[in-house]
Amino acid sequence: MQNTIKIAIIGYGNVGRGAVKAIGRNADMKLACILSRSPERVRKELGDMVSVFTADSIDELKKADVAILCSGSKDDLPIQGPFYAKYINTVDSYDNHSQALSYFKAMDNAAREAGTVSCVSIGWDPGTFSLQRVMGNALIPGSKTYGFYGTTPKGGISMGHSDAIRRIDGVQDARQYTHAIPEAIESARSGESHELKPGDMHWRECFVVAKDGADTTKIEHEIKNMEGYFASYKTIVHFVSQEELDVKCSGFPHDGLVISSGKTGDSNGALIEYRNVWDSNPEATANILVAHARAAKRLADENRRGAFTILDIPPAYLSPHSREELIRSFL
Repeated sequence: MQNTIKIAIIGYGNVGRGAVKAIGRNADMKLACILSRSPERVRKELGDMVSVFTADSIDELKKADVAILCSGSKDDLPIQGPFYAKYINTVDSYDNHSQALSYFKAMDNAAREAGTVSCVSIGWDPGTFSLQRVMGNALIPGSKTYGFYGTTPKGGISMGHSDAIRRIDGVQDARQYTHAIPEAIESARSGESHELKPGDMHWRECFVVAKDGADTTKIEHEIKNMEGYFASYKTIVHFVSQEELDVKCSGFPHDGLVISSGKTGDSNGALIEYRNVWDSNPEATANILVAHARAAKRLADENRRGAFTILDIPPAYLSPHSREELIRSFL
């Protein structure tokens, strides 16, 4: 019987809430503690369910085996990731693709120096979709591989992009929906030779609650010109009341697919598709993070050190099942 993996959660928003639920569904895991910048808010919500501490409670944090970092990518993780990697094995969902390599290097340096393991950019994109892109490209040499998000008419809500908007001065609350462009999906499936750029594949829709007296023109300009998030896309911004946002943007659904298309042999067409449909985007991310907390513990137990992406981790390390059971039941 495996030893129980003790998990700490750092940051208690929607992903943190999902992580609490996910840990409860894994028999080999236990929620050790939560660290938050607003511990009283968390204690009020959870009561005596778990010990809650301030974000700088390092001695309490070190009693866990792995910490799941549930904060935002834009401003929090670039600081929090390297900081907490000095003390404990970590898993995070850093999602800014354009800065992923520099973030990985910073985490790798911090974890190697501290002798810890950090699993970085773990979610469904970056994350499971990254893995499928690599698989499609490897199994169909020369293929073009694309990821699409928000394929339903409503689109899919992006947690990281929504958080980035909320960080803008004058914004009270916000939700951002990504919409895939249907013609681009069909183009990818057909294997057409031209390259699809990000702005050819998606457009973005933002619902924003501005604070009283805020300059909405300035807010809209900052959103549309935000590098790494909106600058490369057609972006529509709607300013709404908090009541309208709560009604219109309730729930956190998202979906997407990875398409790899090309040829085998001389001229035989080949197509691989991988799709996710999530009623709850934050709970999806949380479940993926929690599975990778198991992998982080196993890597640490092997005296591995440094940063790892989903591309580096054997799938068996994510599973609670033994190797024999995986071969018997899943191979």
